[in-house]
Amino acid sequence: MLSLVMRCETFPMMASLPKEPREDPKNQSFWMPGNHVRTVHRTEQSFQACNDIVACFMERAKVEKQYAQQLSQWSSKWKSIVDSRPLYGSLMRAWQCFFTSTERLSALHSSISQSLVAEEGDRVKTWQKETFPKKIFCGFRESYDNNTSFSRAQKPWSKKLIKLEKVRVAYHKCCQKEQTAIEKEKQANENSEMSPEKKQKFTDAREKAAEAKEKSREQYEKVLEDVTSYTPRYMEEMEAIFEQSQEEERKRISFLKQAFLSIHRHLDITNNESVKAVYGELHHTLMSISEQDDVKWWKNNHGPGMPTDWPKIEEWVPPVKKLNRKKRDQKRKEGRPVMIGGVKVRALYDYVGEEGDELSFKAGEVFLKVEEEDDQGWCRGVLSGGKEGFYPANYVEVAE
Repeated sequence: MLSLVMRCETFPMMASLPKEPREDPKNQSFWMPGNHVRTVHRTEQSFQACNDIVACFMERAKVEKQYAQQLSQWSSKWKSIVDSRPLYGSLMRAWQCFFTSTERLSALHSSISQSLVAEEGDRVKTWQKETFPKKIFCGFRESYDNNTSFSRAQKPWSKKLIKLEKVRVAYHKCCQKEQTAIEKEKQANENSEMSPEKKQKFTDAREKAAEAKEKSREQYEKVLEDVTSYTPRYMEEMEAIFEQSQEEERKRISFLKQAFLSIHRHLDITNNESVKAVYGELHHTLMSISEQDDVKWWKNNHGPGMPTDWPKIEEWVPPVKKLNRKKRDQKRKEGRPVMIGGVKVRALYDYVGEEGDELSFKAGEVFLKVEEEDDQGWCRGVLSGGKEGFYPANYVEVAE
């Protein structure tokens, strides 16, 4: 469980939009158990962002007194710091625009420094204190409440997923056992020296394995149906909690937008036409801050908008026997009978050839078998497009 005493981490909402997640969507999706912590962490990261903003502009106030050279040094330093933060969205672009503007300026008045310290710094600190109340031994109250609500909503869902995984594993094991029984029965029937009684035992074993597989399949489908029927309720509860977090994030973005605009008014020296142009561009960037776009991006990349693979039946696919190419080539030199006209077969499963002389096909595809199965379990066939090659014999059946 997420520790309730949370460390101050970097605020993600203050950077340019990160690259799309590379992880497996099924495992990293917001809907999977435990993945809500990214949204929970957003509160403490927001708090740290305020510290960064105050520190940034207090240092800017000092730099104002030293004019061009030190101002340029400040801009370079903080630009690299901001670039290293997990920030995102239009707020990030607005913050970066301050540094771009600063690099183009050569001097600023000392009154700007006094205004930044006395007005904006205190304003952000006061808002920060009022907006982020703490809970004793539990970090920020908002983080604690969100994590508790998310965890409570996910608890029954997590139990159902664990149960589903158990029956899925059991079902796949039964499939494997049935396949083994089929192969043993086939070997027994091909053994002319084995008595009918012994052959019957192998047949009985195969039938028993098939029956067990069907029962396991029924249980798998039953549990999956339970998971599927519970999903709408689970989604509704999670989205309701998430939307509360989104609303708090909208308020924070809106405040910081106004704070940036206020800082901009202090810095906007309009006596020089080039300065007018600099701050005109800055103002345009600040007005482009969009709470909706930023929280929408967060929703699509760390919230309910993330892609996910909902649980479904995963069919069992038989293993492919490793092909001994030297042995196969030797057999071909000795000569193997070729089937005149071939026999139509239908693919039971998808298969992608690993070597250039192997066929690739999709389940349901019909093609010709032109050479009987060898002792390694492989046949030679011809696809409808004319390509000829080898394929695993247990991946097809004779087409009617």
